[in-house]
Amino acid sequence: MVDIDIQTQRRELGEFARTQREKLPPTDAGLPAGGRRRTPGLRREEVAQRAGLSTTWYTWIEQGRNVSISPLALARIAAALRLDRAERAYLFELAGKRDPEQPDSPPDDIGPAVRACVDAIVSPAYVLDRSWNARAWNTHAERLFLGWLTPGTDRNLLRFIFLEPAARALIDGWEERARRVVAEFRADAGSHSNDPAPRDLIADLLRRSPAFARLWQQRDVQEREGGARTFNHPADGFLRYEQVTFNLIAPAGAKMTVLVRIDGR
Repeated sequence: MVDIDIQTQRRELGEFARTQREKLPPTDAGLPAGGRRRTPGLRREEVAQRAGLSTTWYTWIEQGRNVSISPLALARIAAALRLDRAERAYLFELAGKRDPEQPDSPPDDIGPAVRACVDAIVSPAYVLDRSWNARAWNTHAERLFLGWLTPGTDRNLLRFIFLEPAARALIDGWEERARRVVAEFRADAGSHSNDPAPRDLIADLLRRSPAFARLWQQRDVQEREGGARTFNHPADGFLRYEQVTFNLIAPAGAKMTVLVRIDGR
């Protein structure tokens, strides 16, 4: 009997491929506009043709069947669906294959140099591990993120955003930021599908947060990016920052985020 986790992963791979196919306008794939189409986006046979695969074999993938998929075939599917870097990485992880374009991961360790770097930054700065637990942060970040980096709290960013009422008050435009965060975490979780910690976190949030469950089912995938971030701080009032995120060489999957004030204050 096939392991239930493998079955679930195959179904997720099929659903992800289907949703990406349905999101892709025919004109973006170089196909002519016009004509009546019974399905949104591309048809299965159109993706299969663009990937140089048989329609039956590609259909089996979307149906979550037990088919063997080579890295070359996955690369062709990613190209046919016009996946970006984060979406491509997620596709490979769901299939349990290593993308040859991606380097091997470094060891899982937070070194003193990283902590010293975070402490030296004069803006809010923090480091997230691959489960989005805060592993290092400075006093500026602790002051900004009340209820997350406050001593004695659960320092997981997703649990803070979706389970702590204070997050909805602190984060300006909470709904859009929450949607974006879930899409970014899906990209990260897909890159570490063999790690039980992200899987356990997802299961916990699906059980405890209807908002997370709704956004997770949308299957959006995005890389963690910069841009404006605004907050309604209980002591400091309205704050506006520009977020800059750095991928660290070590620990594996860690990212350092810095929030820089852009309002001149």
